[in-house]
Amino acid sequence: MEKYLKSARGFTLIEIMVVIVILSMLAILVGPKIIGRTDDAKIADAKVQIKNLETALKLYKLDNGDYPGTEQGLQALVEKPAAGVIPKNYREGGYLEHKDVPKDPWDNDYLYISPGEHGDFDLYSLGADGVRGGEKKDADIESWNLR
Repeated sequence: MEKYLKSARGFTLIEIMVVIVILSMLAILVGPKIIGRTDDAKIADAKVQIKNLETALKLYKLDNGDYPGTEQGLQALVEKPAAGVIPKNYREGGYLEHKDVPKDPWDNDYLYISPGEHGDFDLYSLGADGVRGGEKKDADIESWNLR
């Protein structure tokens, strides 16, 4: 029994302190880089969602000859409009896979205008601040300005 106790020694206080210092240094170096990337991820997600909505709008136009009007909005991609120009060849089940219009990553509605000032339609998100304009994470994400 005495032999077993001698071979089963634990970590020394110095070893534990060295591990804590190493983990702390890693957290200091890596933490801010990971935390700062959430805004970039939300912006990228909004761009992908806008592209997907653009594709659904183009399919709607192919079937019905025109884009939904501003008053019909993006909801026309989910359910057949009952007002405005009624589509004649509306696809059963709508044009969006999940049967609802997604919100932007900041939980705001995408804005849709048709006819738009920049093309057949304008589709955009107001960014993190929810206000027109802005810079960096607060910048608007616009269908006509996607890169």
